[in-house]
Amino acid sequence: MTTPFRDAPLTRSDQLLTTIIPRARDLGDGFMVRRALPAPQRQMVGPFIFFDQMGPAHFPEGKGIDVRPHPHIGLATVTYLFNGRIRHRDSLGTTQDIEPGAVNLMTAGRGITHSERLPEDLKGAHDSFGIQTWLALPKDQEEREPDFHHTPAADLPEVDGEGITVRMILGSAYGISSPTPTASETLYVDVTLAPNAVFPLPDNHEDRGLYVATGSVMLADQQIPEAQMLVFGDGPAAIQAGLQGARVMLFGGAVLDGPRHISWNFVASSKEMIEAAKEDWVKEDHGRFILPPHDDGEFIPLS
Repeated sequence: MTTPFRDAPLTRSDQLLTTIIPRARDLGDGFMVRRALPAPQRQMVGPFIFFDQMGPAHFPEGKGIDVRPHPHIGLATVTYLFNGRIRHRDSLGTTQDIEPGAVNLMTAGRGITHSERLPEDLKGAHDSFGIQTWLALPKDQEEREPDFHHTPAADLPEVDGEGITVRMILGSAYGISSPTPTASETLYVDVTLAPNAVFPLPDNHEDRGLYVATGSVMLADQQIPEAQMLVFGDGPAAIQAGLQGARVMLFGGAVLDGPRHISWNFVASSKEMIEAAKEDWVKEDHGRFILPPHDDGEFIPLS
């Protein structure tokens, strides 16, 4: 059977634009977060300006992710889980659990608040593992009205062959397209690789990055362990899974229309927009920001 995975030579380490080792932080209860973007080497890859690996972690009953309401501007958050369940609530009135393989896309625009909590009906000990990213919005959409979009796992298209399984989270590649809307040309793919499988990257996207979530991958001259990010230059590129296989996140897209400022939970093309958002959040009534109607008893102060 013909597959969409064209042959490509394995990339050498000297063909990479950069390699990023995430900064790790323990949030307590054994919950580790590794932040790969933004990094000193690279602020963005395509529109991706923030890239966090959450976990893996094992929580006892009653413990789990518990992020109080907080604000955003100028970005879209993308939550994607391998294991676990998180309850999202936002100032639009949305209450939506995110489960493995589904996508929660929250577009902040001019301003939104949300919380991410352990679902009240989740009983017993449980595991949590996933990726959360932020997409910076194009300048002409930074002041748009906020929005929320949930795509169930069953609606994300897949293609497989030659030891490769691709799930299209955002954008288009390998002959399939995600139904999840994006503000700019974006590529985001969950890729599972069998041992020694050779995975060619698509060459029709301006910026391409790859994050090793589990296992390891090989370049032509180097082994890359899990929890590292690779940023590729132009031209054909491919990696090979290690002896235990790998799960990687392929991401990128069109380079955004200029650099962005990032401060706390705010992203914008101007510092003035960020300062105005901060001034609103510290007001007694939070200015433009309202708290989620089903989770308005507390919030995270500006830091």
